[in-house]
Amino acid sequence: MPASKRRVPVSQPGMADPHQLFDDTSSAQSRGYGAQRVPGGLGYPAASTSPQGAFLADPVSNMAMAYGSSLAAQGKELVDKNIDRFIPVTKLKYYFAVDTMYVGKKLGLLVFPYLHQDWEVQYQQDTPVAPRFDVNAPDLYIPAMAFITYVLVAGLALGTQDRFSPDLLGLQASSALAWLTLEVLAILLSLYLVTVNTDLSTIDLVAFLGYKYVGMIGGVLMGLLFGKIGYYLVLGWCCVSIFVFMIRTLRLKILAEAAAEGIPVRGARNQLRMYLTMAVAAAQPLLMYWLTFHLVR
Repeated sequence: MPASKRRVPVSQPGMADPHQLFDDTSSAQSRGYGAQRVPGGLGYPAASTSPQGAFLADPVSNMAMAYGSSLAAQGKELVDKNIDRFIPVTKLKYYFAVDTMYVGKKLGLLVFPYLHQDWEVQYQQDTPVAPRFDVNAPDLYIPAMAFITYVLVAGLALGTQDRFSPDLLGLQASSALAWLTLEVLAILLSLYLVTVNTDLSTIDLVAFLGYKYVGMIGGVLMGLLFGKIGYYLVLGWCCVSIFVFMIRTLRLKILAEAAAEGIPVRGARNQLRMYLTMAVAAAQPLLMYWLTFHLVR
């Protein structure tokens, strides 16, 4: 009996295979004429690109972002308004208004103050002129750079003696800062107890007391090059120079009334002012030696 022939349906061009469960669209896309699926169609959520749509899509995060931006803007405005109450930026700009000529003249004045005659600070409309226009004006550039250089030279001295360590260098820097802070606080307390009316500010004190680092650098460098003899010779000269510099500078600040009159006032209060000036000037050589003698062997 001849085998029965089963008719297999033949798929015509353009018609889907009846045994295929899903349509095959990959060939159409590969040929480039298949229609791409558009977002927002069946099975795809519509994505809105407008700000209103984005806000409605995730309102909590957008509200938090807007609130955070508002707080940041308010905080920046508050800091800009009140920064001078905590950090006197305007005053600090004055103390760093220097140039190369001023730095050279000031260093020469610190090392050779004996021939300088005019120690008065120049004023323009009741305001002291910038340091670059007056060598007698205090600045913070030289003390800051001298302090950093002093720490570096101390590290060099410790390294040449095989005693360098980060902890020891940090102790050297922190002790120098601690002594400077103690000096400023002691002078401010003394001025308050003596009731001195002076225009000497805290920043002025930091500037004047920071000038001693220049002589300390010179002493340590000469000690590294020429030993103890070079150290004592250069440091001794710089100690005498800073003593003379501080006396001639501070007497116009602390003894302003007597200097303005041009005659000595033999009152008890004026004697206290003179002793205070001498004490501040005498403390500079002592600290210069105390902070450097152990760096030279």
